[in-house]
Amino acid sequence: MSDLIGTHAIVVGAGMGGLAAAKALSAHFDHVTILERDTLPSVAAPRQGTPQARHLHALLAGGLIALKELLPSIETELEQAGAVKLATEDLRMERPGFDPFPQRELGLSWWSVSRPLLEFLTRQIVKRQKNIEFLESCRVTEFVALPDGSAVTGVRYETSDGRMEALSADLVVDASGRGRLALSALDSMSLPKPEETEVGIDIAYSTAVFEKPEDAPSAWKGVIVLPSAPGDSRGAFLSPIENNQWIVSVGGNHGDAPPGDMEGFLAFVKTLRTTTIYDAIKGAKPVGQIVRYLLPCSARRHFEAIQRLPRGLLAIGDAICRFNPVFGQGMSVAAQEAVILNRLLGARAGDMGRDMDPLDGLASAFFAEIQCVLETPWGIATSDFIYPKTRGERPANFEQRLQFNKALVRLGAQDASIHKLMTEVNHLLKPQSALREPEVAERVAKLMATPA
Repeated sequence: MSDLIGTHAIVVGAGMGGLAAAKALSAHFDHVTILERDTLPSVAAPRQGTPQARHLHALLAGGLIALKELLPSIETELEQAGAVKLATEDLRMERPGFDPFPQRELGLSWWSVSRPLLEFLTRQIVKRQKNIEFLESCRVTEFVALPDGSAVTGVRYETSDGRMEALSADLVVDASGRGRLALSALDSMSLPKPEETEVGIDIAYSTAVFEKPEDAPSAWKGVIVLPSAPGDSRGAFLSPIENNQWIVSVGGNHGDAPPGDMEGFLAFVKTLRTTTIYDAIKGAKPVGQIVRYLLPCSARRHFEAIQRLPRGLLAIGDAICRFNPVFGQGMSVAAQEAVILNRLLGARAGDMGRDMDPLDGLASAFFAEIQCVLETPWGIATSDFIYPKTRGERPANFEQRLQFNKALVRLGAQDASIHKLMTEVNHLLKPQSALREPEVAERVAKLMATPA
């Protein structure tokens, strides 16, 4: 039986979320068109539409598994392109009270790579799919909808020479990042827009790339320095990437922004709670310029709560949920969402013989299904309420959660099995609820009753 459920699908945006979505759709539609505002580079290079691409990114272990399901060759191509494979024992984690946290072999691994290279490799794989077409330098201006608001039927876009064009489609996916097109479409059809939940963190960060020194430490490949919250928000990440380089991102929130010049950058790094990263980079040779970025808030749009959604409209990735980039969750979540989309479409293809419209109710089913994917990273994002200036509605049980998590970290330092469970949750391999299973919760409660 054919898995095809439609003739044409459109994806707006050629970032990681859009590429993953297009690959998922290609198994279920005759033709998939990716519309991208930028001219896509023919090499691994940043582009205007992804201003955050020069900063450190992470494809977590859970994201890697999802991406491999859609793109089976991605791991081989990452290795051939020079990406660095990391395991838990390669990472030095410095956190308050544990400098460092035990550096253990836990059986988890992932790839450390620049965002431009990862996106380029993903794009090249997707381009090999014969029924996927890229239209570059095309700015989508609006989604086309039926007058009665029952369905989205295509898009209108402006070409690089100013011509206005239109494309019809059975399904349109907003992977543009901001999600404004999907919201405007709902508004134009007099349909309710999703409510939004925000965690106002005002995080600012700066990133520099260095040549890896010949005398680089051998005890670790990457370093994470977590801040001494709530009194201090300064933290940093050092990770190896292709071309024998280090990428270093440092940040602070609520106005504590790192500088954009090398002297100021190094001075900021020197003020971290530990000197591990500063000692590693103070004599290293910089590559290129320092880049800066500011994100006002983590934001979650509750599409799942909308009772009536038009046929043929979906959103994915940051258009649904945008996280504090410090946690490195965005690309992995988008890949996991695309896997869910692929499975939903496959199941609906199997029901086509029952005289049902496979796209009817797809949006509601998709937004409901991905809540399990969003639960853990959003739960981690709300940890930013540890800072008094963070805006938004603090969870009612936040103080209890905070004390639980502090004890959980202590337990993880003592017990490798708990350490592994914490790491699996952080890498989106297990839900956050796994940390509160009765056996774990009982051990944490017992530790909470003893002095730190």
